[in-house]
Amino acid sequence: WKGKTVITMNSSITSLSLKSAFLFAAITGFQPPPTLFRRRSPGSLVPSLVSVSSPSSSHTLSRLITTRLPMTSSGPFPELTVFDLDACFWDQEMYTLSHIPDESDVILGDLNGRGEGVIGVMSGRSKISLNKGSLIALQSHHDSKYPNMRVCFASSADTPQAERIGRAALKLLEVVPGTTVWDLVVGRDWKGEDINQIGRQPPLSSNKSATHFPILRELTKVRYDRMLFFDDCNWGDHCGMSIVHVPAVY
Repeated sequence: WKGKTVITMNSSITSLSLKSAFLFAAITGFQPPPTLFRRRSPGSLVPSLVSVSSPSSSHTLSRLITTRLPMTSSGPFPELTVFDLDACFWDQEMYTLSHIPDESDVILGDLNGRGEGVIGVMSGRSKISLNKGSLIALQSHHDSKYPNMRVCFASSADTPQAERIGRAALKLLEVVPGTTVWDLVVGRDWKGEDINQIGRQPPLSSNKSATHFPILRELTKVRYDRMLFFDDCNWGDHCGMSIVHVPAVY
């Protein structure tokens, strides 16, 4: 890893202290597959993604991804913090659930001393709740304690149904009373644009380092060395896979 500093995290956000959570250097890069190509839609932050297969298209993609991005801000905090969802940001695995929660499924309780709000949502007999560290981190982000930082999600949810359950839960669970995770992350950070990469349906895959992160880099224009990635996987090492796919480019 000559010339690179790569520090990754592969443990549940539950065990992280707030002070240490955002002091890690971020992942510095990911190698994209030759099946993605970016085409920006006029007037939209989010470009459309189409499949490509010809050698010339792959060469164009390679040049696109390996273009060095400028650093847009400096300081001790990342510009982009990316959370995995299942068994990391929250306590459930979406693929094990069947019911898409709605407002009739919310559970009210204390939001870490900030008042009463939605602390859980039911999907059938299972309750989806943010892990404690996740709630603390997002409350601090809500209070703008990490200047110039924004948040998004990268999840390889197994099925379209798991994706729908996950997005529904994000729109119900609250950070502070009256402000949901979706309100904060999509509404405030990205001005209403859903840049989250959730699922593994094309153009995504089960390998975040090959699909989710190259897409996020293109959407956000944030360098890999200015990102912080939280992930927890019991059957693989997504952070380790990301390091393996690091190209010599930011």
